[in-house]
Amino acid sequence: MTNDKKIKRFFALLDEIEAYARCVGKMQFDMECCAPEEGVAQAGDDMAVIGRQIYKLTHAKRYVTLLTELHENGEGLTPVQRQAVAHLYDAYAREKNIPAKLAYEMDLAGNRAYGDWLRAKKAKDFSLFRDSFAAVIDNTRKAVALRDVQKATIYDTLLDDYEKDGSIAQLDAFFAALKARILPLVKRIAARGKPIRTDFMSRPVAIPKQEEFSRYLLELEGLRKTATVLMTTEHPFTDHYGAHDIRVTTHYYEDNFISNIFSTMHEGGHALFMQNEPAEHYENHAADNMTSAMHECISRFYENIIGRSEAFVSFLLPKLRELTGDTFADVTARELYEAVNAAQPGLIRMEADELTYCIHIMIRYELEKAFVNGEITVDGIPALWNAKYKEYLGLDVPDDEQGCLQDVHWTGSYGYFPSYALGNAYGAQILRTMEKEFDVFGDVAKGDLSRIGAWLTGRVFSVASLKTPDEWIRAITGEGLNVDYYLDYLENKFTALYALK
Repeated sequence: MTNDKKIKRFFALLDEIEAYARCVGKMQFDMECCAPEEGVAQAGDDMAVIGRQIYKLTHAKRYVTLLTELHENGEGLTPVQRQAVAHLYDAYAREKNIPAKLAYEMDLAGNRAYGDWLRAKKAKDFSLFRDSFAAVIDNTRKAVALRDVQKATIYDTLLDDYEKDGSIAQLDAFFAALKARILPLVKRIAARGKPIRTDFMSRPVAIPKQEEFSRYLLELEGLRKTATVLMTTEHPFTDHYGAHDIRVTTHYYEDNFISNIFSTMHEGGHALFMQNEPAEHYENHAADNMTSAMHECISRFYENIIGRSEAFVSFLLPKLRELTGDTFADVTARELYEAVNAAQPGLIRMEADELTYCIHIMIRYELEKAFVNGEITVDGIPALWNAKYKEYLGLDVPDDEQGCLQDVHWTGSYGYFPSYALGNAYGAQILRTMEKEFDVFGDVAKGDLSRIGAWLTGRVFSVASLKTPDEWIRAITGEGLNVDYYLDYLENKFTALYALK
């Protein structure tokens, strides 16, 4: 059989597999956005049943034979097709030794952990999540132990899944560089920074008005309304089921309008990536193969580099006033800019300022590598979490809801959190390159993000699924990841913001 016939047969199988995967994804979206509390467990069980069918299809002899043969001999395939095969083979290699029973149990455990997490967070009681959390960790270790290829530790192996060639050694050095320059700057601001007005930040904004503003922001970012939906959930996320079905979620707080603005900008960045990969990638099952940090790079870029810039805040204020009447009539553009960038250690990662955000990620990274590798037990997580917040940010954690239960990630994945910090660093490096070619913030000041979107589509989105992280950032900027661009960006911004000498 020729490779042309093989790839057609293989893609036909993938069409069926991805249809089931989209069903699971839509069920999960429903579970997290609109299922009643009592229906969450049933939704999780149903997803696991469909997941069992996906397992059968991806472990069937015809699938494995075609994938293996195309991986060993890609003659005649296009570069995009070869990359799709390479990604799928890597995924198969990670999962091929997992027995069907364990795969089903892993799906069940993860889905049940989500329901337990919701209840535990609501009750502010980690013990309600403890057992299902431990089960997910145990299943993760079992699955990694079955792989033919493993890294130095279990957590190293998981890091490589999220960021190709990622490792504890790499991230230890990365976070050490962040800590060395960020923590002293936080202390300088606390000791000598000028006062910043924030009294208006808790003024109530009706949720329907916030929703209207969210839709305006998504349109401003460049998303197609006919291919995008906006809903609410406990922990905002974005998912997609092809380039024409993008699901964005946010969370509204009447007395914290800023939270939703930047949550929407963040999730809109993810959605732009999903909506603007080349059609050829979707047609050849190669889309959505970028690493987590590549994706977070864009979401954090729109949330912070664009969204929290003085140019963007100044542009938004008239629209905000128009929407809310006289709520912010006494607030100047400069005051709003300073307030949304006020650097003050807090407990909640998703509400963290741009400067301290990576400290939140570092805490999670240090805990993940410890509990995944068995250096600490699940029972020790709340106390260690609280101790690290005291050590790094000087804060006392009052309860588990504001502590180790605040993020949904640990209901099913370990190794993702560092992607946010890496994404921040990628974003600052990309900005430096983009600014060499046009006046980025001149466009932003006018509310015109079209040139930014077009640049990212042509230079970033078009190649992300085809390259390793190092190949990708070098193709965009001409050099490998350089954390100094990000640290210089933070120091310049916050030194000026707080009038530090």
